[in-house]
Amino acid sequence: MIALLQRVRSAHVDVGVRRVAAIGPGLLVFACVQPDDTPVRIERLAERLIAYRVFPDAAGRMNLGLRDTGGGLLLVSQFTLAADTRSGLRPGFSTSAPPDAARAGFEALVAACRARWPVVQTGCFGADMQVGLVNDGPATFWLQG
Repeated sequence: MIALLQRVRSAHVDVGVRRVAAIGPGLLVFACVQPDDTPVRIERLAERLIAYRVFPDAAGRMNLGLRDTGGGLLLVSQFTLAADTRSGLRPGFSTSAPPDAARAGFEALVAACRARWPVVQTGCFGADMQVGLVNDGPATFWLQG
């Protein structure tokens, strides 16, 4: 599974004219399920998302995670993170999970995060989403696990 974390001051997801999710300060996470992802890997990623220390402490060092700050978590499925871009002028997507497996994996990630953290919002799997954010820092991190 691939996760692109962005520390945000706020973030939201719209589908059409409807706002489907929004958070204040916290993490916006774009997540991509890959064919070899297992329940153990998904659980481990969920734990890392909640605990990952990307928020500044009183000294300005990245020492705090969501558990310390009380921030929100916004999860958005994004299969394009697994794009194969090594050659040509068009990305290939054979390295991302097929739609049914990707949906199941993303839903498992959402459930694992909600079991660990009370403030979890999500986009709509498979929908054409418009994602808005105010990146804090900017601070963006790539996790693979």
